[in-house]
Amino acid sequence: MRQDTTKKNVDWLTVFLYITMVIVGWLNIYAAVYQPDAPTSIFSLSLNSGKQLMWIGGAAIIAASIMLIDFKFFNTFAYPIFGVTLIALLGVLVIGHSAGGNTSWFKIGFIRIQPSEFAKYALALALARYIDNPTVKIDKPSGLLAALAIIGLPTALVMLQKDTGSAMVFSAFILMLYREGLPDWIMTLGLWAVFLFIMALVLPETVIMICLGLLVVICVSYILYKKKNKSLILLVTTIGVVSFLFTEGIDYIMYDVMRPHQRKRIEVLVNPNIDPLGVGYQVTQSKIAIGSGGLLGKGFLEGTQTKFNFVPEQSTDFIFCTIGEEHGWIGSLVTIGLFAALIIRLIILAERQKSRFARVYGYSAACIFFIHFMINMGMTIGIFPVIGIPLPFFSYGGSSLWAFTLLLFTFIKLDSHRSQMLSRS
Repeated sequence: MRQDTTKKNVDWLTVFLYITMVIVGWLNIYAAVYQPDAPTSIFSLSLNSGKQLMWIGGAAIIAASIMLIDFKFFNTFAYPIFGVTLIALLGVLVIGHSAGGNTSWFKIGFIRIQPSEFAKYALALALARYIDNPTVKIDKPSGLLAALAIIGLPTALVMLQKDTGSAMVFSAFILMLYREGLPDWIMTLGLWAVFLFIMALVLPETVIMICLGLLVVICVSYILYKKKNKSLILLVTTIGVVSFLFTEGIDYIMYDVMRPHQRKRIEVLVNPNIDPLGVGYQVTQSKIAIGSGGLLGKGFLEGTQTKFNFVPEQSTDFIFCTIGEEHGWIGSLVTIGLFAALIIRLIILAERQKSRFARVYGYSAACIFFIHFMINMGMTIGIFPVIGIPLPFFSYGGSSLWAFTLLLFTFIKLDSHRSQMLSRS
């Protein structure tokens, strides 16, 4: 009787979105590797599409298994799963396989497993378990610092693997913390830091110094004119000084912390013409491919940029190029619509949870999908640096597909038992 009830409570709209995205992604992986002068079946294991079909079969088993597991398992074993993942992240540093300058994979025969993909899932469970404690308050320093420490552990280990792109994805959990009570001023300072970083890349240091000085003078003048609390003058001045020191430190980050290829990618983002045949080549060709699709695209398997391999990594990180070229603006809009529908649906489901654990986990999942979608789309059209972020359910790769399947179906399972999960908050 319980199984029937669970099946009835499954959010089939989310399941439908998942199946649709996986199938559309699989077809576009085939389009990305298809060669008209030597046509090969979509099921051939010599192509990424054939291999992806195996990963899809594994994902189906994972999804079905999750739906059969007791829903209490995820809360009970959240910390052990997180601990095993941290051990895996440490292990890959010692015996991992290196590729593209990163040591991020365990290689078993022809199979490569990337622990950092599964770390997002484990971290979502661990944070949900921690915040589910009724004594934890994210708006209090102790609660916030502990949550940031939990996020920082896997982030640091992934950074040691020299996988900056995957490490950046962990910033998604900050968005979830905002929903759980992160003070507004922290988010405001974070956005201000991002703004200063961008300005430091675009404007000369002298201009930034003058602008910050004028801004401080204007704010102080306003405080004096309105006869506000004069302690605000000290606060504004402090923020101005710290902002200037921060912009000064960006040079150190760019030239002493970042590796040359990472720095070059950011420089190309600011000035696309600085290295059009080098680091900027991939993004330039990506934009050409997407733009050449026009309104309706060139048709399935008819993309010329794809067939002549102008865009590297087109079946993985740059799969959106294939969609834009072969299906045009309409196909791109449909793809964006699928992601928007999934993310909005996850937020709606998260808000209806009776359990804080399920709500936090649901928001974590939604934020991870949002960050992946935003960065991947952004780097293919040149508004984000190229950092090797897959497009969920579309990009070729077993680790990412299985990890995203785990992430999504765990929440579908929790949601199907929402009436049995009591809030502890």
